[in-house]
Amino acid sequence: MVEFPGRLQAEAVIFDFDGVIVDTEPLHYAAFQRLLEPLGLGFSWDQYVDTYMGFDDRDAFMEAFKANGTGLSATDLQSFIDRKADLFQEIIRDGISAYPGVVELIRGIRASRTPLAISSGALRSDISPILETLGITGCFDVIVTAEDVARSKPDPECYRLAHNRLNEFWRLDLSPGQVLAIEDTPAGIAAAKGAGLRVIAVTNSYPAAHLSQADQIVETLDPAEILSVP
Repeated sequence: MVEFPGRLQAEAVIFDFDGVIVDTEPLHYAAFQRLLEPLGLGFSWDQYVDTYMGFDDRDAFMEAFKANGTGLSATDLQSFIDRKADLFQEIIRDGISAYPGVVELIRGIRASRTPLAISSGALRSDISPILETLGITGCFDVIVTAEDVARSKPDPECYRLAHNRLNEFWRLDLSPGQVLAIEDTPAGIAAAKGAGLRVIAVTNSYPAAHLSQADQIVETLDPAEILSVP
């Protein structure tokens, strides 16, 4: 068990990935624009933040085409997802770093033997190489990605699945209320709350006023400031 600000005790912790562990949102945005702008379907950074940031790639492409009154077949959708994944891999080869303190936080939770998971709308191929680069692949018992669910955040499916898989992995029967999610977006908070989890939101991507549905809001994930191991 670990304890966070606001006396939030957690028997298990589930991290979002983009915007919580690493700042990949500008990289995802760049990859989307390289594909969509030549088609006249590009969107501004503000539009990305307001509309697309909480989506997985599938729903982001569907929204971009829908917003322009253009249809998108299932075959074309998968092609866009695959091409965007390839572009993202090219972009991250230039290097990527974690948010300050978050790697130490993850390792501290791992050292306490608290069950630990990721629940992300990113593709597994986006997440795995970054975890390897940061040296924290082995810290997570469960990783739920866009390929594992039919609906992206704010739908709670991804958090329900991560919670259930953590229980199976550890042979536990933790209730949703014993599990805490760490998020950075309104859509992510809604997904975690919809699954019955408590939520700490970090102001990496949105100001605190946009994260008011979380149980607690923090400005940093530095374990020296927010983590207590009873």
